[in-house]
Amino acid sequence: MKKIDFPDCLTSFFSQYLILRRGLSDNSISSYSDSFLLFFRYCKDLYGMQPDRISFNNINRDLIYGYCQWLEEKKKSSVKTRNLRLTAIHSFFRYVQMQMPEQSALCRDILNIPMKKCESKPPSHLSDIEMKMLFAEANIQTRKGIRDLAIMVLLYDSGARVSELTRLKVEDISLSKTATIKIIGKGKKMRLVPVSAETAGIIKTYYNSNKIDSSIGSRYLFMNKQGEPLTRPGINYILDKYVKLARQHNPSYFATHVTAHVLRHTKAVNLLLSDVSLIYIRDFLGHSSVVTTEVYAKTNPEFLRKAIEKNSENYTEGLGYYTESEKENLAEFLKAFRR
Repeated sequence: MKKIDFPDCLTSFFSQYLILRRGLSDNSISSYSDSFLLFFRYCKDLYGMQPDRISFNNINRDLIYGYCQWLEEKKKSSVKTRNLRLTAIHSFFRYVQMQMPEQSALCRDILNIPMKKCESKPPSHLSDIEMKMLFAEANIQTRKGIRDLAIMVLLYDSGARVSELTRLKVEDISLSKTATIKIIGKGKKMRLVPVSAETAGIIKTYYNSNKIDSSIGSRYLFMNKQGEPLTRPGINYILDKYVKLARQHNPSYFATHVTAHVLRHTKAVNLLLSDVSLIYIRDFLGHSSVVTTEVYAKTNPEFLRKAIEKNSENYTEGLGYYTESEKENLAEFLKAFRR
């Protein structure tokens, strides 16, 4: 009887456990996959181990801990990303612990590798002028430029995640008087989000310039030259290209590292500053809890400033101003409280 080893466990972990038992979304499974692909590269680059040759006999706490350090030092991953990769490793070894009791000691050692504490930073976002500069880089005289502009504008205006955008089909877009986008998010939850008339106009122009038949609802909204839906790396490549151009043309702007998620953060901040309720922003972004959405309010100084000013106005409204004599009387009144 064939001995079950690391490759067998990893295969069943992805093909059965994550999909059938845990029911994770495609995006979560993709993130887990990325974590192990990086682990394979680490094992090959540092120890010459090919993926199909990795065995439980080769794996120990030092190897996994070294992988975490490699992510930070060699790959320049953030602490948050390092913790995300370690979460995938932990999840796998919890599965191994259930399936192979003889590996319990190994699993215990690896599960005891702690997460790193990381500083809670406010979500990065772009200013209004930076958004305009970014969109202006797309050459709307070309079909490709129109497509790229539609991608960037829709990422911002719908607040969609990259993985959500890649799954959009023509049937998910309603360009009636009140334009809406149907988005399938985490946990396969559907949300219907409104977009502006300007965004709807750009999508219509994209349809016309790229000869997209809007009656074919099953067609993916954004596709490459090969007729395949654009992937997450493909969308990120397009955005990164325009960010680099915008930074070159406007060197005093774009100090932050711009990703698709930064556009999503920018939309959330703008909704917040427009006095939209956190409950509505939660539903718009597809957050499972308003606690996740609250980070925009807690870490945004402009929102805090507006709240303080509004509160101050409420308490001082109708008080008017003191005359000189009233000021003197007030001073005498306060002196009475001296001890």
